[in-house]
Amino acid sequence: MAISSSSFQSSPFLHCGPNAKSDTLAILHLKRDLLIPTVLRSHDELNEGYSEGKVSNTRFGSFPHSTLIGVPWGSQVRASAVDTGSRGRKGWEGKGKKRKRDEESQAQDDVAAVAKQQQVEVEPKAAVKAATGFVHLLPPTPEIWTASLPHRTQVVYTPDYSYILHRLRARPGTVLIEAGAGSGSFTHAAARAVYNGSPNFNTEDSSTKGSPAKRRGKVWSFEFHEQRAQKLQEEIKEHGLDAIVELTYLDVCQDGFTPTNTPASTIAANAIFLDLPAPWLALKHLTRASPSSPLSPTTAIHLCTFSPCIEQVQHTITTLQTLGWIEIEMVEIAAHRIEVRRERVGLAEEGLRGVNDSPASVDEAVERLREVEGRSKIFHDESNEGEEQAAAPGPAQVSKQQRLENIRNALEGRKLYKEGKLIHKAEPELKTHTSYLVFAILPREWSDEDEKLAQGKWPAKVEVKEEKYRPISKRQRKKEAKAKAEGKKEVDMAASTIH
Repeated sequence: MAISSSSFQSSPFLHCGPNAKSDTLAILHLKRDLLIPTVLRSHDELNEGYSEGKVSNTRFGSFPHSTLIGVPWGSQVRASAVDTGSRGRKGWEGKGKKRKRDEESQAQDDVAAVAKQQQVEVEPKAAVKAATGFVHLLPPTPEIWTASLPHRTQVVYTPDYSYILHRLRARPGTVLIEAGAGSGSFTHAAARAVYNGSPNFNTEDSSTKGSPAKRRGKVWSFEFHEQRAQKLQEEIKEHGLDAIVELTYLDVCQDGFTPTNTPASTIAANAIFLDLPAPWLALKHLTRASPSSPLSPTTAIHLCTFSPCIEQVQHTITTLQTLGWIEIEMVEIAAHRIEVRRERVGLAEEGLRGVNDSPASVDEAVERLREVEGRSKIFHDESNEGEEQAAAPGPAQVSKQQRLENIRNALEGRKLYKEGKLIHKAEPELKTHTSYLVFAILPREWSDEDEKLAQGKWPAKVEVKEEKYRPISKRQRKKEAKAKAEGKKEVDMAASTIH
């Protein structure tokens, strides 16, 4: 079905732009394993009562959306001083009082408060920066969304779906079937992989007029759980991917791959991903024998199944072999995260964060020991001598506080990103979901007409090799003459025996 350009909304997953915009998804990066997705709003649609407007509260502080909208992606945003208590919020007067009121009076008070708020609209006040706390504002990508999405099921992580899309040959213009959408991790990655422009099929410019329509990438997604399908449909529409992803609430194992109000034969998919408990039950619907087949009749079909148990793999492979799939292969992915950083070691790093303040050499260690022994000697000498001698000026000693202050002051002229030793370290444990991936290919059907067309386009050339004269050595000529003479001798002996 054609979609007009007026109904197409650009997705931040495809074109995020240089700055964060209102009513779009953004990711608040608190630390590597803690990311919070939020939709930036210029107004407080939930009426939470903050005088600064819409506010996102995190463990590192509160961030009004007015401080996030219009900021370049990747920027560090300071937290704001926001009163999160009920006393500092609009429309919350009397909510904290501990007294019982009947339902009728409570409803009347709520109606009066809403009417009062509608009459007097207060502009959100400017946010004031807090003393501590910050986040980084990141644009949404499938990789970041996988790390921050709400888990409704076990998700397909980035190391798995990046390899799956590579093996499925997913590229702009590919039509991909996904069964078992779940939380939508693979759905977002597949939508970016097959995207090749806005889905505007009605417009023709002068350069493409008269040429065949360009094949548009599409993801046909199926989910058998109704609540998960509804929630994922809301997220897809909110993220602006509803023109690329067609989600259907359907049990493909029983009913096949038939989208709502669309014949299955119009899908013409050339890539399939099955994340199902029993993928072999859905394979019977993935054949070209049926007139309502969702497969492309002119290209080879690449398939991948995602199964956590080896028994599922065995049953799936047996069914694939029965149905004529070829090049069947099972793969297990084990991914390690490698941390690359610069390690700074030395007493000059004392008091700084993320460094090793141990002595970097023997000379530094000896110098520090001499300093400690000198301070100890001065202390004991002052305690043993009289007050007059103790009051006399001694050698200048730098205290620890002064030494740390000098190190912090020297940071301004240092280029820390160039200092230290570059090291890398792998994670001791695997954090990705281990599973077995089964890949297979269904070749396109080859008829006698296809063979004739191929022979007419690429005729077979039979090359006849002529035997060229080859020089023979003297030794070889003697051997051939001797063999010829012996053969003639045997013939003569046989003739004489007959006579």
